[in-house]
Amino acid sequence: MLALTWLFGLIVFVTTALVLLFLYLPRVGELFHQHVRDRPRRRLFLAAVGFFVTLGVARSVAYAASRDIGPFHYIYIRGTHIHHLVWGILLLLIVGFCWLIEVGTGTKSSSIFASRLMSLLYGVGAALTLDEFSLWLNLEEGVYWTREGRASLDAVLLFAAALVIGIWGRDFLKALTGELFRPRRHKAR
Repeated sequence: MLALTWLFGLIVFVTTALVLLFLYLPRVGELFHQHVRDRPRRRLFLAAVGFFVTLGVARSVAYAASRDIGPFHYIYIRGTHIHHLVWGILLLLIVGFCWLIEVGTGTKSSSIFASRLMSLLYGVGAALTLDEFSLWLNLEEGVYWTREGRASLDAVLLFAAALVIGIWGRDFLKALTGELFRPRRHKAR
């Protein structure tokens, strides 16, 4: 079963590497920077791509494992079922630590590669964690494919919506926040 952990990890690694390699192509990189002009939007976009692709892979693998299709089965280590939210939490901790020590933060002094990698891995970790959101509150094994498991889908949709809002509405939200929290001057009577 440990080999399946590596298979899933390999799928995530290859997908991340392919996205990074694709962005490294001169014309693609140029188009990316031309049409997604600022770093925060590029990072949000890459996080959304990592989230979307990983969610699709995780859902597919979990579906196949639940029905014993192909080589996919649930992962057990010493008799304990290791859910993919564990790997997501570990990835989020790694990305958070890297950002704390200022690796891949997206600042001008930061490596573009590290920034892109951390953004993608954040999306990957978020997808793996939120895909099993129903287990956060309800630690029963069978909840994933039940009506209660719908909480995972709801969490995923809410997070995806937040990413999209961040991508498309960032400038508006910044302007609105500035307007709402701008010190008011009192008019003299």
